[in-house]
Amino acid sequence: MDVDLSVELGVGTPRPLLLRNPVLSAAGTFGYGVEYARLLPLDRIGAVVTKSTTLRPRAGAPMPRWVETPSGMLNAIGINNPGIDRVRRTYAPKWKGLGAPVILSVAGETVEEYIEVALRVEEAENVSALELNISCPNVHEGGMWFGTDPHQAAGVTSAVRAVTSLPLIVKLTPNVADISGVARAVEDAGADAVSLVNTLTGMVIDTASRRPVLGNRTGGLSGPAIRPVAVRMVWEVAQSVDVPVIGLGGITRADDALQFIMAGASAVQVGSSGFGRPSTIVEVADGLGAWCAEKGVSSLADVRGCVLPSGSRCS
Repeated sequence: MDVDLSVELGVGTPRPLLLRNPVLSAAGTFGYGVEYARLLPLDRIGAVVTKSTTLRPRAGAPMPRWVETPSGMLNAIGINNPGIDRVRRTYAPKWKGLGAPVILSVAGETVEEYIEVALRVEEAENVSALELNISCPNVHEGGMWFGTDPHQAAGVTSAVRAVTSLPLIVKLTPNVADISGVARAVEDAGADAVSLVNTLTGMVIDTASRRPVLGNRTGGLSGPAIRPVAVRMVWEVAQSVDVPVIGLGGITRADDALQFIMAGASAVQVGSSGFGRPSTIVEVADGLGAWCAEKGVSSLADVRGCVLPSGSRCS
């Protein structure tokens, strides 16, 4: 049977984005896409979300930057990247032949930096959407993360919305008391979609040296260990906003992605599982199509949000 896996983001914007399927890479786990184009058929996934890019080059956090944990990993990369100008020169021209649309993840330490990066992206070629990484410290506000405060999250979203015609996705941190409140704030400020969750803050201590393992002391926990938390947060946010929700956190197979979709997600992102098995993202995309065909489901829209209070019973 014919199965429709397509997803549209940024409906109503000057440059809406139609994805062939709902499976995207997660920022920070897939480079700038060109690195994986030699390994994977990227024309079988929905989109590439790049690593987060800042106004100026960043060296990143001190070593060591990652450590394995039960059912996951803890990392503190520190958003090392070559800066937006080099990304435009080096990578953007190559995205035309990548096989999948590119969503550029952007980050900054001030609202002004987010604005400037967005302006430069507006002039770049082959960028289909922006994802705002707001899990960053606002240096003007004493280091408080943009994403932990609804007012700050809305402020940076509104500022970027004012200078870009691209679909705007805002990536939410789980390290908050009320993620739905932040989601509503960025929706009201002009976000076309929200993605969640970013990593959970954690720490691993080497008991022999009596020191934290990571050079940054704390890091972000990702992998299957966080998936139940992420699914619950997607379920909550999907009841609170009208814009599409993109779910991520611990997806290793199609069944994991289906949990997010049944919780209300329109799309999903595959992240750290690709470090051990790069083909994971393609397998998840293919697996969703196979599941739909096996179950006689013509579109994932038929089961999206079926466990929400307003949804129909999954069969």
